[in-house]
Amino acid sequence: MDQYGNDVYDYMVEEYDAVDFDDVEEDMLQAARERVSLESDLDDDLDNELSNSTDTTAAEARRGKDIQGIPWSRLQFTRERYREQRLQQYKNYENLNQPHDDLEKECKTSTKGGKFYEFRNNTRSVKSTYVHFQLRNLVWATSKHDVYLMHDFAVMHWSPLTRRSSEVLNVRGPVIPTSEAVRNPWPLGRVQISTMCVKNNLLVAGGFQGEMVCKFLDRPGVSYCSKITHDDNAITNAIEIYESSSGATRLMSSNNDAVVRVFDCENFAVLSKFDFNWPVNHTSVSPDGRQVIVVGDNADGILADSQTGKAIGKLIGHLDYSFASAWHPDGHIFATGNQDTTCRLWDARMLGKSFAVLKGRIGAIRSIRFTSDGRFMAMAEPADFVHIFDTKQDYNQCQEIDIFGEVAGISFSPDTEALFVAVTDRTYGSLLEFNRSHANTYLDCFL
Repeated sequence: MDQYGNDVYDYMVEEYDAVDFDDVEEDMLQAARERVSLESDLDDDLDNELSNSTDTTAAEARRGKDIQGIPWSRLQFTRERYREQRLQQYKNYENLNQPHDDLEKECKTSTKGGKFYEFRNNTRSVKSTYVHFQLRNLVWATSKHDVYLMHDFAVMHWSPLTRRSSEVLNVRGPVIPTSEAVRNPWPLGRVQISTMCVKNNLLVAGGFQGEMVCKFLDRPGVSYCSKITHDDNAITNAIEIYESSSGATRLMSSNNDAVVRVFDCENFAVLSKFDFNWPVNHTSVSPDGRQVIVVGDNADGILADSQTGKAIGKLIGHLDYSFASAWHPDGHIFATGNQDTTCRLWDARMLGKSFAVLKGRIGAIRSIRFTSDGRFMAMAEPADFVHIFDTKQDYNQCQEIDIFGEVAGISFSPDTEALFVAVTDRTYGSLLEFNRSHANTYLDCFL
């Protein structure tokens, strides 16, 4: 993964000239310039319109209000025209310059128009941010009433039920553990949160300089914080909280130093270290805790043994670096998301070739989630599009959520009833909530 990320982007809209780009690759700088220009087309006209705008409810959306509150009727261009402009001008970031000529032929042609999740609410009361443009796993729902997202140097909790937000973790610094059971003589300074995970009552935030901060949601303070690697290029790219095959809760970190680390969640001791030949951008452990998907700065991914780190098989087919992965609850099917703008679906029992390839619209697939019942899979692009596929229909049916703005993350609620999408933008950043559609035909008898 590229060391320089959206800490540059965080400032470039308002303080573009003040940023030191000396160490940033020219192609990344050009992509940043284009993104600034593109957003300015919309933002400059919307600053005054949106400064006093309210949230959008489902009832308002049914009456024709834009779900993000963008007043298209008052602008000099229509939503359709702006969408066309975005599709033409958006520059997808790539690391490997491989030809994509045959990629389209592999991709499944899914029928759009599905209505699996219906818009419920868009709130501008909570706004998410991110520090690296390639890392978009910064939203987690632990229930349909509890959503956690990162904003600047803090993790916020949002309740769709009470419509209130609260700060759960502040890492502006210094960060010092309060638990006597976990001693760390070296407190952390300010932490730029690059990734996070919230599961099993545990919140873990990874840092841009290789930090890891752990907090139990039912306990005050921080239980553990440390720099888990001191490599010069040490970004913590992904965090996975899972149950091992023995039933114990474990924590897995993926870092740019090409090491995957497994921690015990009682005292946060390192149980295992797995070394790879390239920076690891994301890992996902299988539902039974025995296998792990490993993807990173290599076109080929790996399916490995979660106990030893040894490769079970290679995942060959992607054309660029991968930053997302996820398991279907059945423990056999899994997905990988790549900068070649595709998501590949694999069967762990037949690793010779992916059995399906799903295509995005404009950019890399940077986040993937399955519902807990396995019925739906969502994949998010860096901006504008989230795609939901019906797994029971062999991924042939798709719902496309079409919005404007960078996507910081997506998350289904554990009961599958809600989907949350965090949009990052200085003007119209927000949290979008969608509710699962149900065909309650039994109610027809009352009509």
